[in-house]
Amino acid sequence: MADSPDDNSGRPTADLLDRARAGDRAALDELFVRHMPPLKRWASGRLPRWARDIADTTDIVQDTFMATLRHLDGFEHRGDGALQAYLRQAVINRIRSHLRKVASRGAPETLDTGVAGEGTSPLDAAMATETIERYEAAMARLTPVEREAVISRLEFGLSYAEIAEAMGKPSANAARMAVVRALARLADEMATKG
Repeated sequence: MADSPDDNSGRPTADLLDRARAGDRAALDELFVRHMPPLKRWASGRLPRWARDIADTTDIVQDTFMATLRHLDGFEHRGDGALQAYLRQAVINRIRSHLRKVASRGAPETLDTGVAGEGTSPLDAAMATETIERYEAAMARLTPVEREAVISRLEFGLSYAEIAEAMGKPSANAARMAVVRALARLADEMATKG
C-alpha cells in the first residue's frame, strides 16, 4: 500500500512527517488516522492468547505507534510504504519484547477444573512465533512489488479491484494474478529458507 497522498487530505506522508517533526499536532493526528487502521489489521492476532494479560494486541499497537511517532527524528522516509513498514517492525519488536517478559514471569497458577484448557500450549505458541519470524524473513526476500501485492491482499484485506488501482494494474484480474504469483513466491521462500 502506498503511503503517499491520502484520500482525505491529499498530503504525502513525507510532508506530514516533516510537519510532525516541526511540532504540528494536526500532522501527527493525520498520520495516526492514516496509518493506525492498517497497522491494527496487520497486527491482529499476532500476540498469542496465552501472552495476553492486561495488554492485548490493540493496546500494544497503539502504544508502539505513539512511541514511534514521538521519535520521528530517527526515521528516514524512503518512499511509499516506508513508514508503514517501519511501524510494523516496531510492533513486531514490541510483541517480541512482551512475549519475553511474559515468559520470564512464568505461567500463572490456576486451579485444575478437570476441563481441557482453551489456551494455546507452549508448543503452539513457539510454533506461532517461529511462523511469524519465517513469514517476516520471507517477506523481506520478496521484491517490493510482490511485497505490496501480499500486504494489500492478506494484511489489508483489499479487493482485487482495489489492489489493481493501488498498484496501477489494468484490471482486477491482473491484480489477482500478481497476488497469486507473489503468494506462490512467498510460500516457496518460507518453505525453502525457513
